[in-house]
Amino acid sequence: MKPLGQDAASAYRRVELDARIEATANEDLTRICLEEAIGSLGVAVKSIEARPGTIPHDAVGRAHSIVLWLARGVSPDNPLSGALTQFYGGIAATLSRNLVKASLLELVRARNDLNDVLKAAREAA
Repeated sequence: MKPLGQDAASAYRRVELDARIEATANEDLTRICLEEAIGSLGVAVKSIEARPGTIPHDAVGRAHSIVLWLARGVSPDNPLSGALTQFYGGIAATLSRNLVKASLLELVRARNDLNDVLKAAREAA
């Protein structure tokens, strides 16, 4: 059972995310999702650093769900559609593996790769 504080913090994060999504324009949604996935992977990395050998299911699972949504949500009109779908699919596969056996190196690489895409998306805006 999770301590009450963790459940409350998780609920507040969900409410904050819902509010951000409701208030955003469609083009900002990808950036929000990338930020959330990167943040979740940061939590996963810190968890593994604090307790080696553990699998941070909640954080990795959350990032995995977000990346899957991103992969499925790439517009076919986007000139980079194929590359983005393949990129997000590769990240999703990495995260799926890490739900079984966590690798600090793989999670850091996935977070860095998503951060590179987020930086590019911010520059394009």
